[in-house]
Amino acid sequence: LLPLVEAIPPVRGRRGRPRRRPDALYADRAYDSDKHRDELRDTGIDPKIAQRGTGHGSGLGVIRWVVERTIAWYHGMRRLRIRWERRADIHEAFLGLATCIICFRHIKTLC
Repeated sequence: LLPLVEAIPPVRGRRGRPRRRPDALYADRAYDSDKHRDELRDTGIDPKIAQRGTGHGSGLGVIRWVVERTIAWYHGMRRLRIRWERRADIHEAFLGLATCIICFRHIKTLC
């Protein structure tokens, strides 16, 4: 979990140094352990991790739904469903194109 969090690129926004870490991290039950929670708190991140053995009424599904919906949109592009490209840069280019198409379709429905 920590290498994944440390790989987050700087996010531009307000003036000053770009942010490298989020204020909070939402995760599913797979990351439910005291070790992960303590490591995230040590880096200044508030962990919002669903606990195992509890019901699904934790409220994390509202946020996760956006991510799962976007992944489903990516899988709607047949070329991205299974990675056929051997080179990562070509696959990343197709992901960028798919992101542009998804954003265009989403904006078009809002107007």
